[in-house]
Amino acid sequence: MTPRSATARACANVALVKYWGKRDEELNLPATGSISLTLGELTATATAATAVDGQPRFRQDGRAVEGRPGRQMEAFLDLVSTRFGGDPLSVDVVADFPVAAGLASSAAIFAAVAAAGASACEGRIDLDDLSALARRGSGSAARSVHGGFVEWNRGEREDGTDSIATPLLAPEAWDVAMAVAVVSEARKDVGSRDAMGHVARTSPLYPGWLAAQEDDLLAMRVAIERRDLERVGTIAEENCLRMHATAIAARPPILYWAPATLEVLALVRRMRAEGLGGWFTMDAGPQVKVVCAGGDLDAVSAKLAEVPGVARVIRARPGPGVRILEGPCPWS
Repeated sequence: MTPRSATARACANVALVKYWGKRDEELNLPATGSISLTLGELTATATAATAVDGQPRFRQDGRAVEGRPGRQMEAFLDLVSTRFGGDPLSVDVVADFPVAAGLASSAAIFAAVAAAGASACEGRIDLDDLSALARRGSGSAARSVHGGFVEWNRGEREDGTDSIATPLLAPEAWDVAMAVAVVSEARKDVGSRDAMGHVARTSPLYPGWLAAQEDDLLAMRVAIERRDLERVGTIAEENCLRMHATAIAARPPILYWAPATLEVLALVRRMRAEGLGGWFTMDAGPQVKVVCAGGDLDAVSAKLAEVPGVARVIRARPGPGVRILEGPCPWS
C-alpha cells in the first residue's frame, strides 16, 4: 500500500495531576495516572507523506531536525508505518508555540503525527488505539488525542494496551480558561524524558510522590465532575509543587524555574487574596500556567503581563481532540 499525504492537527495539554516517571521507558508507560486540560490555542500541525530518499524525514517549521529529536521521530514514523503496513513516512510539523520549553509541545506534535500517519497510510484505528500509539512517541501525547479534561490511565498490562487516555469532560462543558505566562522561549537544558528517569533514580522524595498520586487523581475527578474550580486549582498547585520538589531533591538537582517564575507564583497568590481567582501549575520548564474561570481570563492575563520577565501571555481555553485536516479520517 502506498501512503498518500495527510494532515492532522492536535492541541497541547497541561497536566493538572501530573505524570512524572515511567514504569516502562521503551513503551512510555507511566508510573502513575494523570489528568490534564487540552488547550485550543496551543496547536501543532503535522503533514505525513511517503518518505523520499535523500530528503529529511522530519522537518519542523521548514527546517530539518537532526540529532536525538530527529532519530526519535524517525523511529516513531517507522512504528506508525509498520502498524498500518505502509511505506516509510516523512513528516513536516509546524507548532504555533515554543517547542521544548515546558509547554507540552511533544504532546501536540506526536498526537498530530500519529493521526496524520494513520491517515496517510489509509489505516483504520479507533481513538483508544490512537491514544496508545501516540503515547509511544511522547507519553503525554496520549492525552492530546482528546479534548477538554482528560485522564490518562496508568494501566496494568505489560504490553501497555490498557495505558490509554479517556475524556472526562468535553471542552464546551465548563467555562474555564488558562493563562500561560511565558518567561522563556529557549529550549530547556534537561528534557522531560531524561529528567523523569534521573529523578526516579536519585530523588529521596520520589517514593512519596508516587504514594500521593492516587489520592490526587480521585480528588481531581470529583472536583471536575462538580465543576469546583477552587478545588481543581488547589489540587493542581499542590501536585505541581510536589513534582518540582522531587526534581529539586534529585542528585544532582534539576531546577526548571527562572526568577520570573517565582514572581508569577507570588502574584497568583496575591491575586487570590485580593479576590481574583487563579491557580498555578507548571510542567518541566519555567512557564507558569494559571487556571481560572473563563470570565476572569482577561483580568488574570493582564496581571501576569505586568510581571517583569514575562515575555508574553498566551490566553487559552479548552480545546478539541486531534483532527484530520486533509486525508481520510481513520476513526470515523
